[in-house]
Amino acid sequence: MAGSDPGVSLSVPVPPQAVFDVLADGWSYAGWVVGASHIREVDEGWPAKGTRIHHSIGPWPLVIEDSTEVLRVDPPSLLVLEARMWPVGKARVRFELTGDDRTTTVKMYEMVIRGPLSALPSSAQSRLIAPRNRESLRRLARLAQAKTETD
Repeated sequence: MAGSDPGVSLSVPVPPQAVFDVLADGWSYAGWVVGASHIREVDEGWPAKGTRIHHSIGPWPLVIEDSTEVLRVDPPSLLVLEARMWPVGKARVRFELTGDDRTTTVKMYEMVIRGPLSALPSSAQSRLIAPRNRESLRRLARLAQAKTETD
């Protein structure tokens, strides 16, 4: 996925573990994932492979209830998710974190793998999804920075 999709990236002035800690808090997803409106449940052990976040997407009363599953995890550098938003579709989302004890570069790749947008080439998908993902990364960064300042 990373090879065919340029994704989006953001530099965050905190170590990779601080960013991963936000990713590892399933209850925080509605606070930084653009479009997520409510977290109904987080499986025990999140973000272990196979665990899920049960979420709601969209504004009331047009809420879609579905889930996001961890496909792969390598803390604090990698998290791969399968986000379901049926009947809209399903997407594979990959977070890669690199950095040192002061700065993290977060790269986010998303590819729609089922649903209407999946018919589009990855380059077209990237152009459509990039603004939403850039805003999600900005929100993720703010949460990681705030958590670091309070610890």
